[in-house]
Amino acid sequence: MKNSLVTRLSAEIDPVGFLGATARAVGASAKNPLGVARATGEFASRMGKIPGAATRVTFGIGDAPRCPESTRDRRFSDVAWSENPGYYTIAETYFAARSYALDLIEVGGDDSTDTAKARAFVEMMWDAISPYNSPFTNPKVLIKAINTGGKSLARGAQHALSDAATRNGKPLRVDMDAFTVGENMACTPGQVVYRNELMELIQYAPQTEDVHAVPMLASPPWINKYYVMDLAPDRSLIEWAIRHGRTVFAISYRNPDADMSSVTFDDYLELGIRSALEVVQEITGAPKVDLTAVCLGGAMAAIAAGTGDDRIGNLTLINTLLDYSNTGQLGLMTDPETLDKLEILMSKRGYLPGSAMADTFDILRANDLIFDYWVSRWMLGEEPPAFDLLTWNEDATNMPASMHIQYLRQLYGENLLAKGEFTICGETVDLSKFSGDVYVVGAVNDHVVPWTSSYTGARLFGSGIRYVQSNGGHIAGIVNPPNKRSWTAAVGDPEELEQAAMPADPEAWREAATVQENSWWEDWVRWNTPRAGERQAPPTMGSKANPPLEAAPGSYVRS
Repeated sequence: MKNSLVTRLSAEIDPVGFLGATARAVGASAKNPLGVARATGEFASRMGKIPGAATRVTFGIGDAPRCPESTRDRRFSDVAWSENPGYYTIAETYFAARSYALDLIEVGGDDSTDTAKARAFVEMMWDAISPYNSPFTNPKVLIKAINTGGKSLARGAQHALSDAATRNGKPLRVDMDAFTVGENMACTPGQVVYRNELMELIQYAPQTEDVHAVPMLASPPWINKYYVMDLAPDRSLIEWAIRHGRTVFAISYRNPDADMSSVTFDDYLELGIRSALEVVQEITGAPKVDLTAVCLGGAMAAIAAGTGDDRIGNLTLINTLLDYSNTGQLGLMTDPETLDKLEILMSKRGYLPGSAMADTFDILRANDLIFDYWVSRWMLGEEPPAFDLLTWNEDATNMPASMHIQYLRQLYGENLLAKGEFTICGETVDLSKFSGDVYVVGAVNDHVVPWTSSYTGARLFGSGIRYVQSNGGHIAGIVNPPNKRSWTAAVGDPEELEQAAMPADPEAWREAATVQENSWWEDWVRWNTPRAGERQAPPTMGSKANPPLEAAPGSYVRS
């Protein structure tokens, strides 16, 4: 009982195990005095050079060297950090101490999991106490305070008090009044044509006189709301497909509550994709349905294809993890000890709150998603921007307890899908047996699904694969309409039915790839058009068996 109580308290206070891992890493470092001495010597050397360099800054004598960490960190790009001796000293001292703390963690690196967690925790703590995050040591904050007669600091204090009272101390990152679901987000015209206890199925109205014969089903993640695929006019992947002659359906999952605690991964296959495929075929009469899927929705789409479901035509997977041998930063939060704690937390409610999931992803990019807003909102007194992606990101969803722990343990923990040992609905999943063509997108800056991992996952299909690398990160890599900043790396021509070979080494593929100055959306249209069937009149909206129930985006997305 004592151990159970300790575990439960640990799950509440430190579910990821950062504190314990850091304590163990520090203890291991103490057992390596030679390594500690080397790290201390390096720190002393760096600190000893700062006064002389600061003197050169003061008198403009030559160039004072800045440490590599400072020059790489965009937060320290203001000229004051290099030309003002006081700020120069603050920055160089901060980065020397930060580097010393991280070196001490590496000295005791006996356990890779503990070391990685301790390093992540120490990085986050040092990022939090960065001089950039203090109104007393951030030149940008002080200059604006002087220019506004202190009004910027007063506004920032008001914002901080408001966030403390209404958002549990999390800074408001986006103007929540600028976007409304169904009006200027998730607003592509359509009808809900089917609903069960897990999902609604939306059929979108055609926007061309004729359409391709093969319909398309959008399989979104249920970690977030479906409309990352239908974000806003001219920024909607679903709208893009419709404008290029596809008949598109989309799954919109219900936001789970305690009543769904026993819903399993199997249920998401049966009541999700399989039920949707049945309705799409009934309405359109098409023998095949293409799947276009994102993240966790992509994993489920691939699993459905790997069960031998012959209703699935071709497959598009966007920022999807199938091989979990290298999960990047999320691997820190899916080790067995952390999963045990997570299971304890979920057992209380029957689900993982969407806020907890959002906090997890925020921690992975704390500088961009947390600390930057401390400065802009609480110190500079700025109003939050109107940004559709951030608005969608704030619209968090819960995760059913049974499904989520099954998914994390069997895929993240044991990597059963890549091993060919994953079973669902009593069937063993074998991705190599899927006979359709597969288009896989990986984003170069994706912190959730590293592009090299999406690449190795794509190779599980064996043949018929087109892999492309896009600019952006996990979300911006999805919402990638043609623009001047877009680029796509790929091998071969997307219109060719014969697919380019995929070597085992992702870097070898990258060296052979050609970078094109266009969005992967454009490459994707060229790939799927010759595979989408002949042009014909659009199908009716709904059918006698599945009549329209309400206008898109439906009811579940608002829950």
